[in-house]
Amino acid sequence: MFTAIFGSVEQGIIYAIMALGVYITFRVLDFPDLTVDGSFVTGAATAATMITFGYNPFLATFCALLAGFVAGSITGILHTKARINELLAGILMMIALYSINLRIMGLTTETSVGRPTIPLSNADTVFTKLNDFWSNLSIDAALNNMLSAIGVESVPRTWGILVVMFIVTFAIKFLVDWFLKTEIGLALRATGDNAKMIRSFSANTDAVKIFGLGLSNALVATSGALIAQYSKFADVGMGIGMIVIGLASVIIGEAIFGTKTVVRTTLAVVFGAIVYRIVLALALKIEFLDTGDMKLITAVIVIIALIVPYMVNKYKDKKRRMKRREQLLERVEKEVKGEEPVA
Repeated sequence: MFTAIFGSVEQGIIYAIMALGVYITFRVLDFPDLTVDGSFVTGAATAATMITFGYNPFLATFCALLAGFVAGSITGILHTKARINELLAGILMMIALYSINLRIMGLTTETSVGRPTIPLSNADTVFTKLNDFWSNLSIDAALNNMLSAIGVESVPRTWGILVVMFIVTFAIKFLVDWFLKTEIGLALRATGDNAKMIRSFSANTDAVKIFGLGLSNALVATSGALIAQYSKFADVGMGIGMIVIGLASVIIGEAIFGTKTVVRTTLAVVFGAIVYRIVLALALKIEFLDTGDMKLITAVIVIIALIVPYMVNKYKDKKRRMKRREQLLERVEKEVKGEEPVA
């Protein structure tokens, strides 16, 4: 059980980068961007193709980030310049990226035709380099001995990926926090809240939307590149339903940790991604469920995450109204008895 949860946390902290990208479009920019399902694979395909050709995996991951930025920017251009509906613009780009991703992965073949999968089993990835560095620190043995001392039988092979990805993801989180407080970030938030108002101040909302969508999909593609290297393969279908996973992470995080400030909200998104992966792993431990039910489980998790906060708020409002009513009745009774002057 511990190993399963540990693996879920590892994946969750990588998917959290994607969730931060989804947060920028859906919460900050108020843009229902479905490009995510395609740009996630674009990042994976770009990184896997470059790694196959022998490029440095860190360079490959950075190029995946740039590819995602381009994909998101095109969605923004379709919406702002071609005046295509925001939902339709995302769908069109998602569909186009399916063929583009096949072509990118097809570059690893002699004929350059579409290729649906690229294995990275024996390739040198970001995580193999991190493991090589981490193994020289001799930290795994100390941590695993501590776990064994408290009765944990199955210990992880290495803590390097988890520790390093926590550092990387939180670095990205703090950069997002900082960016949203800059002049451009404030313009981005204002555009999401009220585009007409911000235009009245001579702000270029089209450029802001294009940049926001590019930034969002850059984070999504980076997550896709890292997941491909973590899973040791890139597949053209690995992005299906990714937007739902991102939304689930955002909604779960907001429901559990709250949204009072930007810093708190981005922190909620990161931990929401981790909680989602843990819940998913625990759900798959149920005997009658298997990996083919992951999408159904995701949908159920999102539904619960949406309904529970609503029901809790409704219950709190009901209690608040009842309390006010009781106080009013108590005051009226005192006024009738002459204990308080009638207003």
